[in-house]
Amino acid sequence: MAADSAGPDTSTISGWNQPAGPAIPRGLMRTFTVAIGSDHAGFAYKEAIKAMLLGEGHVVRDFGTHSDAACDYPDWIRPVAEAVARGEFERGIVLGGSGNGEAIVANRVRGVRCGLCWNEQVATWNRAHNDGNVLSLGQRTVTEAEALAIVKVWLATEFEGGRHLPRIRKIDAA
Repeated sequence: MAADSAGPDTSTISGWNQPAGPAIPRGLMRTFTVAIGSDHAGFAYKEAIKAMLLGEGHVVRDFGTHSDAACDYPDWIRPVAEAVARGEFERGIVLGGSGNGEAIVANRVRGVRCGLCWNEQVATWNRAHNDGNVLSLGQRTVTEAEALAIVKVWLATEFEGGRHLPRIRKIDAA
């Protein structure tokens, strides 16, 4: 691991605002357990997203990095993906400069369906059609306001199931 290895930040706020269900109206979104991690190029947005999530009552564990000092993204992204795959967290969010490498690393972990999202529509499709459990964002590709909006939409969107379920089963069987 990089020199920045103080270990994960375990700041959490727990609670459920709304029981799980097929339709969650805006403003009544249920809270999730969320693992989050970034490299140096995604650090600033990671901190902003983490603050927003904690403010909304989500349980958040920060897997690092803990500064904007140069580091290798697999050291911080793989632990997020593995924690989601083990079922320790319901969702994961990974960030980097473009988000591409982070999505690749996360998708190497069996049971992870990570999508790189650059707008709210893509985030909706990631959840509704692909049952995405990890979101990848590129700090160099979207504004901070866009990143926060993408996260909100991604968390609020339910998986549609139906015609998409056999496809998810095929992905997970690979």
